[in-house]
Amino acid sequence: MRSAHLALDPDHTVGPIRRELFGGFVEHLGRHIYDGIYEPGHPTADADGFRTDVIELVKGLGVTTIRYPGGNFVSGFKWEDSVGPRETRPRRLDLAWHSTEPNEVGLHEFAGWLEKVGSELMLAVNLGTRGVAEAIELLEYSNIPGGTELSERRIANGRREPFAVEMWCLGNEMDGPWQLGHRSADDYGKLAAQTAKAMRMLDPSVRLVVCGSSSAHMPTFGEWERVVLGHTYDDVDLISCHAYYEEQDGDLGSFLASAVDMDGFIESVVATADHVRAVNGSTKRIDISFDEWNVWYNSRFEQVDKLAGIGNWPVAPRLLEDVYTVADAVVFGNLMISLIKHADRVASASLAQLVNVIAPIMTEPGGPAWRQTTYFPFAITSRLARGRALRLAIDAPTYATGRYGEVPLVDAVATHDDETGNSALFLVNRSVDEEITVRVGVQSLGDVQVVESHTLADADVTAKNTLEHPDRVAPQRNTSVRVEDGVLTVTLPAVSWTALALGRRGAS
Repeated sequence: MRSAHLALDPDHTVGPIRRELFGGFVEHLGRHIYDGIYEPGHPTADADGFRTDVIELVKGLGVTTIRYPGGNFVSGFKWEDSVGPRETRPRRLDLAWHSTEPNEVGLHEFAGWLEKVGSELMLAVNLGTRGVAEAIELLEYSNIPGGTELSERRIANGRREPFAVEMWCLGNEMDGPWQLGHRSADDYGKLAAQTAKAMRMLDPSVRLVVCGSSSAHMPTFGEWERVVLGHTYDDVDLISCHAYYEEQDGDLGSFLASAVDMDGFIESVVATADHVRAVNGSTKRIDISFDEWNVWYNSRFEQVDKLAGIGNWPVAPRLLEDVYTVADAVVFGNLMISLIKHADRVASASLAQLVNVIAPIMTEPGGPAWRQTTYFPFAITSRLARGRALRLAIDAPTYATGRYGEVPLVDAVATHDDETGNSALFLVNRSVDEEITVRVGVQSLGDVQVVESHTLADADVTAKNTLEHPDRVAPQRNTSVRVEDGVLTVTLPAVSWTALALGRRGAS
């Protein structure tokens, strides 16, 4: 059996784990809103039409902030359509996903849903087909207490207290030719800077996210960040990263190493941002909002017949409803490890998305809701990862991948909470066929014991949870883990994700 060794020291801090790292993303896309979170005729629907079974599952995920309403959808969105009496709201064509948007769920309803699930609102403004004026109008409507035309309109629409939205995204994926209003980096950077300046004149407390690259593999990657930040550096707080991963051509080994690509993406954007800081002679630091990330089988979406036709604009069609396997969940858990490993610069992240659309939660109209395999790494990590991220020294065997070269078989990160003295360790075994025994030096934590252990693995790495078999896959207690003489030992099954919670021995 192969082995790996880790050294854990609470003094080796990466950075604080900001709770916005465990954010989500809800877009008006497919069955995410309608038949997902909102289904008035469902047996579990509350007085507002929201499915309470979905609310409980979202609460179980522990999502802190939720980015809304898009995504590609936002570049054709008129925010005014989503407020006021439902019966007067217009039905609009959504060009991004070739669908009809009924606007039954809008800003007020979604904010009410967020209160039910215990998450904060993160709003995106339309810089695709609209601009500065519409952005500051939405900000006025949302954040000004009263006494102006738009704030009084919000009050008349039933919300006396402001929405008090702190974090705002300046458009979405503006580097992508698929985006309505796609612009060059120079043109977008100028518009984003103008919008940011205007928004800060209205509400200086806002935190602003400028669009970075929608993938590290875009032909403009790197140069896009440099040019956009050249225009906006003094006016924004964060720059976005988006990344999706899928198994391609049956290459499971490369797929399991997807976090290597995420690591490189983050580090390249940090280097570019710091270059612009040096050029500007600035002392301000730009951090990252990784506000779209997930496993997404985009190639499957491209291979199916897309909705088309001038007369074919359905409401809530089934789109992007990936069904996730054990292998997908292991990669997903490793992506979370990557985000935590870069907690010094990744200030916010949003899992894309939450319900039905490339999501950890699935629903059936009139029927049940259930957890996909990816639900478990997110829920467990968001609960256990507290305090500070720790830099680990990892000594592990490597394996050859077709996409990333030689890659360690084991990846890991640890966290430590100074207030409670509790620590957590998150690990993946990327080997497709071998167990690995990992030994971790934990002497510096004092006399600790394992409080919880969770391992997600299966003899069938393609196993999944479905409507017919919703509980086929779930994490199990890892019975191999033990702590003796300051050394933690654990066996990681092939293709597995593991989370361990450590507490001081004898603590209540």
